[in-house]
Amino acid sequence: MRLPSQTPALTDRQALRRNRARAERSALFLHERAAEELQDRLLMVNRRFKSVAIITGQPDFWREQWPEALILEDEDRLALTPGAHDLVIHAMALHWADDPVGQIVQSRLGLAPDGLFLAIFPGGQSLYELRAALAEAEAQISGGLSPRVAPMGEIRDLGALLQRGSFALPVADADTLNVTYGDAFALMRDLRAMGEGNALAARLRTPSKRALFTRAAQIYAENFAAEQGRINATFELICLTGWAPADSQPKPLRPGSATTRLADALGTVEAPLPDATDEK
Repeated sequence: MRLPSQTPALTDRQALRRNRARAERSALFLHERAAEELQDRLLMVNRRFKSVAIITGQPDFWREQWPEALILEDEDRLALTPGAHDLVIHAMALHWADDPVGQIVQSRLGLAPDGLFLAIFPGGQSLYELRAALAEAEAQISGGLSPRVAPMGEIRDLGALLQRGSFALPVADADTLNVTYGDAFALMRDLRAMGEGNALAARLRTPSKRALFTRAAQIYAENFAAEQGRINATFELICLTGWAPADSQPKPLRPGSATTRLADALGTVEAPLPDATDEK
């Protein structure tokens, strides 16, 4: 339950569910790319995971990838049993969370000690071309801006979420996918087919004029053209990796506890630095 004193909701959950229900399997290429990224990362982990939970807004797709996994919706309160899983995946949904830190903390609590958490979702560079074109067109036509594309975090900020979630060995990295479309209208149709239409709680509830999107398409084509009359669209996928703390994990040494001098390890002679008060 959301308390009155809390920050207003970012997402209209009813609209988000409606958009996701209309998604077309053939348009889920970002989910396919995300699944490939996760599989590649898991291949580098020398472990067989026996109790997997996946949090997502596209359960049918992710059930295809992990038939034995427990599939859960990305509700504000996740239906995870504490300590029940050795792998929790938050798949292509964290960008719609009102409380991403809460989602990450709940995921950690669902992990057994030394369990692995993976989250993958669109990052802040995604659709920067569309956002810029819509903003400029709206400023020209109506003299203001309205929420049209969900805000997505930057990687330098998202990595800190793992630390706030008390994960060990946290890592954040990004993968960029460049796609071309015939025009901005084709891109917006594809976003709707992905289930990624506008579900912001603060969105306009009245239809926008066709002239706005026509002008946005013109601005898009003028500034972000690709070859053969097409346009570029950028999608950035952020991947967060962290482990539930466990006594068996490697830990950094205490400052001053080293038993070997760096100069000896490098086979060089250690020379003192000049005193800061020495004349130059």
